[in-house]
Amino acid sequence: MKSIISTDQAPSAIGTYSQAVKVNNTVYLSGQIPLIPDTMEVIAGGFAEQTEQVFKNLSAVCEAAGGCINDMVKVNIFMTDLSNFATVNEIMAKYFKQPYPARAAIQVSKLPKDVEIEIDGVLELPNVD
Repeated sequence: MKSIISTDQAPSAIGTYSQAVKVNNTVYLSGQIPLIPDTMEVIAGGFAEQTEQVFKNLSAVCEAAGGCINDMVKVNIFMTDLSNFATVNEIMAKYFKQPYPARAAIQVSKLPKDVEIEIDGVLELPNVD
């Protein structure tokens, strides 16, 4: 059985998808881009500001699902320039504790709304007895 996860603390879906879908204790998170939830506008600033906003958005969806960002087991990072990867590592270290999730980093030519980064992933909720 699947259930849809939705929160107003993260940007609403701008297409035919859900913020996340939960199946048993696994949550599949849709890609988050650096939109401010209240305005649905791209955050001002450069790559670091965009990356911070993406992790804030992911955190909000994880919390709405009943977990936290540190429960993510897989992270897929899409960037328009892989030379920004050191910035991703620095910011990611503020949101995750060891053991870190599995991760992929992929350079793409373009992302929605011409942002520089998008992240999706998989969350495994802790067993609650």
